[in-house]
Amino acid sequence: MKFYNSIGPNPRVVKMFMQEKGINIPFVEVDLMQGENRKEPFLSKNPAGQLPALELDDGSVIAEITAICEYLDEKFPGESLIGNTAEERAETRMWTRRVDLNICEPMTSGFRYAEGLALFENRMRCLPEAAAGLKAIAQDKLGWLNGLMEGKEFLAGKRLTLADILLFGFLDFGAVVGQPINPEHKNIVAWFERMKARPSAAASA
Repeated sequence: MKFYNSIGPNPRVVKMFMQEKGINIPFVEVDLMQGENRKEPFLSKNPAGQLPALELDDGSVIAEITAICEYLDEKFPGESLIGNTAEERAETRMWTRRVDLNICEPMTSGFRYAEGLALFENRMRCLPEAAAGLKAIAQDKLGWLNGLMEGKEFLAGKRLTLADILLFGFLDFGAVVGQPINPEHKNIVAWFERMKARPSAAASA
């Protein structure tokens, strides 16, 4: 296998997931800043031009962080970060979906349309007028999640899952691009500090 890596929160999520699972895969670095992901030979690997991507031993390629992490969770031994039962897997996927759609997506688009506009305006359709609203949506949903985290160690209760790793990767990114966690969201702040203290957080940075 080969893991196509770059800067940014998306590859970081998979790297942290691999750290938690004890998985070691050779990395191929792709220069996102120079747009290598939008050119050949990378486009032949992932026509979407996005990172990360996982090339399997037979040459096929899996993209999208949730798909990559679920594949690695099934292929490698150790404690599952998706779930050991149908109920646990459903719960993990529910929270992963909520985090991705309600927080990660608007946060990332808000960055691309504002602070990251110079980098992305020639690579994709950007809507600068939507940046502030998208950032506000992400913060609103964090407030909603904060209330649901009362008394919980992780999003799925006592289980660390992909949903936690996904949320941490993007909130850590948001903190350096003008979208920090509202300190009033004390449950999210406490959860974030617990995640940041995990060895996998530093090892994947």
